[in-house]
Amino acid sequence: MKRRDFIKQSGTLAAGLMLAKELGALAQSQQNDAARSGSALILDPAPQFEISRLLYMQFMEPLGVTDSSVEAAWDYARDDWRRDFVETTRSLAPDCLRYGGLFSRYYKWREGVGPPARRPWMRNYVWGGRETNRVGTAEFVDFCRRTGAEPLYCVNFLSDGEKRYASTPEGDRRGDALEAADWVDYANTPGHKERTAHGHPAPFNIKLWQLGNETSYGTACFKKDEAIEATITFAKAMRARDPSIQLIGWGDNGWAADLLDRAGEYLDYVAVHMMGQTPLRQDTVLRGLRYQAEPEQAWNELLEILPERVEKKLLAVEAVLEAKRAQAALAITEGHLSLAPHNSNPILAEWLTGVYHARVFNLYQRHGARVKIATAADFNGTRWTTNAVMHQVPGGVSYLLPVGAVARLFKRCSGSHGIRVASCPRDLDVAASRAGDTFHLHVANLSFDQATSATFAVAGRTIVGGRVWQIAPESPRQEVSPLNPEVFLPQEHALKAGGRCSWRFPARSVAAVELNCAPG
Repeated sequence: MKRRDFIKQSGTLAAGLMLAKELGALAQSQQNDAARSGSALILDPAPQFEISRLLYMQFMEPLGVTDSSVEAAWDYARDDWRRDFVETTRSLAPDCLRYGGLFSRYYKWREGVGPPARRPWMRNYVWGGRETNRVGTAEFVDFCRRTGAEPLYCVNFLSDGEKRYASTPEGDRRGDALEAADWVDYANTPGHKERTAHGHPAPFNIKLWQLGNETSYGTACFKKDEAIEATITFAKAMRARDPSIQLIGWGDNGWAADLLDRAGEYLDYVAVHMMGQTPLRQDTVLRGLRYQAEPEQAWNELLEILPERVEKKLLAVEAVLEAKRAQAALAITEGHLSLAPHNSNPILAEWLTGVYHARVFNLYQRHGARVKIATAADFNGTRWTTNAVMHQVPGGVSYLLPVGAVARLFKRCSGSHGIRVASCPRDLDVAASRAGDTFHLHVANLSFDQATSATFAVAGRTIVGGRVWQIAPESPRQEVSPLNPEVFLPQEHALKAGGRCSWRFPARSVAAVELNCAPG
């Protein structure tokens, strides 16, 4: 090597060592600053688990006369999905869209395929009215593809055991294992003659299927042993048509242990529903409209619900999965804040509930080693306030309720692996993740009337810059409607590069923080 090349290379190496030393000193300085500030938010960068791509699921169900939901999302003048509905859902960017619910107990999939003009109407037994079947398998899969979501269908699982559907004025509405297997065949088999004749030569490739819906709820449904035997029968029949599908079995109400013992080898997920997210207090202000006169009391009651109603149940199911050393993941395929009046309390359209929903999403992410499918709302409709997306009729305006606005924010700013929050200010609820040297925080300020400052640090890393996207309405009772459909659109702010890195989170705010780091 020539002397001048050696000198040049030595100079480059020395500069690199100097930079590394400076970054290391800066990283240590940032951690010291955070610790001294009394507002330290320190991250342990070690990856804990892979975050599922299905963690922000949405759930679509034809709701009959209670909420026109699916029918109202279809533009009959254009014979297509409403443009505003597609655009809003694409903005929401759900990982997965589930179709079914209680509706699946009497849904016959063949009535929703083929020429739309020949599809028969059906009675909606639970939700009232008639369904046209204009939206069937092809249309739902098309909507999923347009919005970037994975389709998930609930099959008619012998009506979840409800015998009343065996003899209705329209005949036997139960669906057996053969019917479910034929649906998998129709959807996924290359060159399927019937699907090709219906104008869809390419397979739909629907990989996610749930066996029934809420099989253990109510005395009219299957007993546990009956449901487990049916799970095995359905799984064998459906996998015979496509071995690559993923199956979700029902394990709620204490069924998970026996389900795993006897049918675990056939399942990829165990499903539970996080229903019953109701107030703890008998004299609650969250019933009806009392909250409007006492918003701070409503806020405090909302903070009580999550640990007692949601977290306890999650921990109990996880304990079963751990005890059984189960390979199956946990799928929370339904669940929402359940306030009276049923499905229509207006507080769900106000920011008072925004931080509650952020805490739910953070809880699921922190438990992402087990939780692989999750939702915190129903999906779409015109009246139900438990939805993520509302679409006005008439008017052609779709918008996100607070739960949808938070889901959109967190979904867009998220890493590939969950990490541990080593230290955090008391009033902040935080879930953290990383993708390479970019670190992401989902932050909810639990204080009703106080801003909370946080000084960021990442162990062994130097923060060289970042951004904050924040939803922080001035009024806790800020509402969203067709008059202000983007009122909960997050505002973007830059974080100062180098030196001390901190942010002041306003009271009642929800934020996504991105920290760009270099090795320290």
